[in-house]
Amino acid sequence: MGTQLLSAARIMPQAPATRIAAAAACRARQPALCLTGVRAGVSTRRGVAWLATLLGVALILALAGSPVAAQSQGMPQQGLPRTELGAGMHRITAEVAADHASRATGLMFRRSLAPNHGMLFVFQEKTPQCFWMRNTLIALSIAFLDDDGRIVNIEDMAPQTENSHCSKEPVRFALEMEQGWFARRGVAAGDRLTGREVFKPR
Repeated sequence: MGTQLLSAARIMPQAPATRIAAAAACRARQPALCLTGVRAGVSTRRGVAWLATLLGVALILALAGSPVAAQSQGMPQQGLPRTELGAGMHRITAEVAADHASRATGLMFRRSLAPNHGMLFVFQEKTPQCFWMRNTLIALSIAFLDDDGRIVNIEDMAPQTENSHCSKEPVRFALEMEQGWFARRGVAAGDRLTGREVFKPR
């Protein structure tokens, strides 16, 4: 793209009389090549403008779906990768929040969760982790998980509150589900979730 911009800049300052004279000389020598030569500046400028417009639209669409844009606009984030987890016989589809921006936004502004769907938070370091419910509209239960999928503790969290809910041990994983999901299925601290893409085997 840089080369196209430079070519356009060199073509644009040329005076109209000079371009006409050059075109006439071109037709006298090599008629087959003249049309391309005369229109090169116009085509290049149009191509650069079209490419710039396309890149601008692509950038806007990319930012619109990003966690930072979603949080600033009061919208739920979209497009996160997903993984499948298991809790005994129960299957879980979890969106994966694995970077700072997606973890900070989490399930903010969601009005519902699909059955057996949640969000898995993945941290780089195994440390005590704490969550709050600012801008989160649905009641949640959060399970803090050891590296092998063992549930360290489960906490219930009320919508739009800012008190902290923390892991009782250093962990790298936390799974948010609709409130009561674990209790209704008899899943408790000490039980182990499965997920070959996520947890290390014992």
